[in-house]
Amino acid sequence: MSTTLIGGVDEAGRGPLAGPVFAACVILHPDTPIDGLADSKTLSAERRDELAILIRSQSRAWSVASASVEEVDCLNILWATMLAMKRAVETLAVMPTQVLVDGNRCPELACPARAIVKGDASVPQISAASILAKVARDAHMLELHQLYPDYRFDRHKGYPTRDHIQALHDYGVSPAHRRSFSPVRSLIESS
Repeated sequence: MSTTLIGGVDEAGRGPLAGPVFAACVILHPDTPIDGLADSKTLSAERRDELAILIRSQSRAWSVASASVEEVDCLNILWATMLAMKRAVETLAVMPTQVLVDGNRCPELACPARAIVKGDASVPQISAASILAKVARDAHMLELHQLYPDYRFDRHKGYPTRDHIQALHDYGVSPAHRRSFSPVRSLIESS
């Protein structure tokens, strides 16, 4: 008797001006459902952290991967996201028989994959992946804050807030910034 193993995939960090893009893949365990799974953007940071612990301890398999700032700049954000997703699936301890991906595109994978728009709000496996990707990326941005405290990555996680744009003007571009993203690119070109 074969068991269908559904892997849910989602990313975190497509829009920020700094930091890698992260992706996660989660295969939930049918005997240990996790209450409260939802799109990570709708959950508080504290709730995401609580759920991430449950996801990592109770899932059949999970993996988090990323694509670096350099890969984002070289490939563009779409293809870097696909690369991070592919890495997340390929590094699972157990291979899924099917992958469901949040959004409208799928990375090239060795197993069947299907894109589901707003899947992070409707498919538990994708919700779990959304949470793990967001928690991992936020933790990485806190590490970057320690390296580059002037940019206040602890507050905005690299997104283009007014304070972040002002810090770019005040301190220039850090190694953590995506040089292909405007206004980072504009700032480089004007100096």
